[in-house]
Amino acid sequence: MNRERELAKAFVDLADTYAPQFDPLFLFGRLVHSCRHLLEVDAAAVMVADARGTLKTMAATEEEAAFVELMQMQTGRGPCMDCYRTGRGRGIPDITAEHERWPALVTAMTDAGYRSLYTVPVRLHERTLGALTLLNARTVEVPQDDLDLAQALSDSAALSLMHWATEPRPDDVTTRVQSAIAAKATLEIAKGMIAAYHDVTIPRAGHLLVDHAARHRTSLADTALALVNRTVDPAFILDASATT
Repeated sequence: MNRERELAKAFVDLADTYAPQFDPLFLFGRLVHSCRHLLEVDAAAVMVADARGTLKTMAATEEEAAFVELMQMQTGRGPCMDCYRTGRGRGIPDITAEHERWPALVTAMTDAGYRSLYTVPVRLHERTLGALTLLNARTVEVPQDDLDLAQALSDSAALSLMHWATEPRPDDVTTRVQSAIAAKATLEIAKGMIAAYHDVTIPRAGHLLVDHAARHRTSLADTALALVNRTVDPAFILDASATT
């Protein structure tokens, strides 16, 4: 598939709010994986803010990228936090040069194997909802065209989020974002339940849930909620490869 078709597919996937499996968990997952695939980056993660302005990680291509985001949330400092507060992107080609300003973040990034960070706002028109982070294992200047594409993908995801509901209310931004954050929190609880029941790692539990939702053509958010509400038994979330 050539780049033009890949770009078209990425935007169609982000905009396809009528797909049976559409939910914010898949939406943000598609966003970060599209960025890693289409841009010259090694990892991507996305955060959105709750009603109190606290950023929550919604998706990451790597566990290490999620940890970098968590470090910024815990300290309240870093380029992603600045991006959310100002609504403007930030670029740090060499994170080690910022050790005096963000010592905890620099240590976390270098320990995780990353050297550069770029971030663009997740926004709906002029309202900033969060931040999309792009990470590289080397010091590098991300081309402006790539940053523009990351912004366009991020904007597309934010717009799609506003259409996530049986009866859309496009003006109710806070409700949409809060619902997405609640779905992500439920997913993390469900992953913990599966990990404990099947004695697997949390990332593996996440893959089992995604596979189960895909096989049964249900949304990941609904699957996680059913587990947490005990209407689905963890025993039914099986490893498809182990049962064939």
